[in-house]
Amino acid sequence: MADNFNFELVSPERLLISEKVREVVIPASEGEMTVMALHAPTMTTIKPGVVSVTFASGKTARYVVFGGFADVTPTGCTLLAESAVPVDELSGDALKRRIDIAQTELDNAEHHEHRSKLEHFLAELTHLNNVVTRN
Repeated sequence: MADNFNFELVSPERLLISEKVREVVIPASEGEMTVMALHAPTMTTIKPGVVSVTFASGKTARYVVFGGFADVTPTGCTLLAESAVPVDELSGDALKRRIDIAQTELDNAEHHEHRSKLEHFLAELTHLNNVVTRN
């Protein structure tokens, strides 16, 4: 049986999870990252994506996050999300609105560096939309 560790998923609106879990897959900025007990200490930024959680009970859950940071230690993981909701609570319209806002910002961006960041963010949101609507 796999070891369990403490996991907290926190957004400015609420604490979504504070429980013992077996495994968490997070959308780290450098790619998906699986966190398990005794993981090496790590801090990473989070990109828009889906966090998959396997609880100590074996139950699983998925949450959509829109950026943030994760702090991983051998005994736990804390994910501080800019915004987070359970996948089944995210409406397609809400995600479409975020994509439209990002596209409008991109259309009006004047500086190359800002345009580049917005293009990357828009690509992440579009990919997230494809993942969420497919499942």
